[in-house]
Amino acid sequence: MKKIFKFLTIALMALLASGCGDNSAKNLSTVMTDLKVGIATNYKPFDYKIDSKLTGFDVDLVEEIAKKNGIKITWVETNFDGLIPALKAGKIDMIASAMSATDERRQNVDFTQPYFKSKNLYIKLKTNDKINTKEDLEGKKIGVQLGTLQENTARKIKDTEIQSNKDLNIAILALKNNKIDAIVIDQDAGKGFLAENPELVNFYQEDDDSEGFSFAFDKDKHKEVLAKFNKGIQELKADGAYDKLIEKYDLK
Repeated sequence: MKKIFKFLTIALMALLASGCGDNSAKNLSTVMTDLKVGIATNYKPFDYKIDSKLTGFDVDLVEEIAKKNGIKITWVETNFDGLIPALKAGKIDMIASAMSATDERRQNVDFTQPYFKSKNLYIKLKTNDKINTKEDLEGKKIGVQLGTLQENTARKIKDTEIQSNKDLNIAILALKNNKIDAIVIDQDAGKGFLAENPELVNFYQEDDDSEGFSFAFDKDKHKEVLAKFNKGIQELKADGAYDKLIEKYDLK
């Protein structure tokens, strides 16, 4: 009787272990094939909308990699400064929003290899002849997008008053109305604003002190899917699809 009981106990434990293994596999499968991707849709040409349709370099790049790997993407829109908090809270699984890989951010997230390298661009009114160098911004009012690398850069300039906005269009409007003296912005996003606002001009540019734009995942999670995106970036560069996207969004 004791032997039968012992056998039944072992069999039950094995069954439970098998069941847990199946659930874990299912959970892993769900994570690997369905991703909620956070994006801030006010950063043309990387992340924006046309007639309510999400588009941009980041969007196309993620969708291409996902298609090759059988991954379903669900886009989750939020403000740029809310992306990492949303990732840490489990509201999203991945960030794809022109986010620069920095040591500070790396404390909380894992980055893929960089997929695009950019610069900081400094913009002013053409009629403002008092500002011609970065040093001329000391003691001035500078507009930036909240939570960006450019915000940190602007804060390092001596005695500046920083106006951080969730939407760069607000900063552009403030600059045109002489509410601020300059804007620090990503170079490629800045080109679009300059084309749309002929009264503005760039007067300085510099490296942004980051490795470049990267996709981000929560720390020590989704290692396998992160590896898939690293591989995907390399594959798209090798087969020419990456260059086509660069040309499509005028990022040369």
